[in-house]
Amino acid sequence: MIQRPQTFFLILTVILNLAVFFTPIYSHAVNDPVAWFGMGMAFSLTMPMIIAAAAILLYKNRPAQLKWVKIATYIQIVALGFALGVLFSLGGFGKFLWKEVVSSGIIILSMASLWQAGRLIKKDEELVKSMDRIR
Repeated sequence: MIQRPQTFFLILTVILNLAVFFTPIYSHAVNDPVAWFGMGMAFSLTMPMIIAAAAILLYKNRPAQLKWVKIATYIQIVALGFALGVLFSLGGFGKFLWKEVVSSGIIILSMASLWQAGRLIKKDEELVKSMDRIR
């Protein structure tokens, strides 16, 4: 059913990834002279959003839902790589980069949310399998 706790984490992933589009780290990636970098970051943020939203609707098929959440997690790792690439290319660390670090932290929170959703889906699947053994 849709009211499961993992649905909350999947929705949180969608919201957090959408929020990254309005942060300085994304604007730095888009303003990069190499156009593929901004496009790659946009793609690696958009795909987990779409997959997480679709995974919410797969609540009746937990193995497929878990598979898609894992794929979204891997793509989210790529988004984190893009964000860290932008962060390190800005040069130096200091108080002037705190907004960019927070932006990267949002991506980490989104990845943690996907991981937690996958963990809860797996837990539900194990519970259903254990109930089938009892019957």
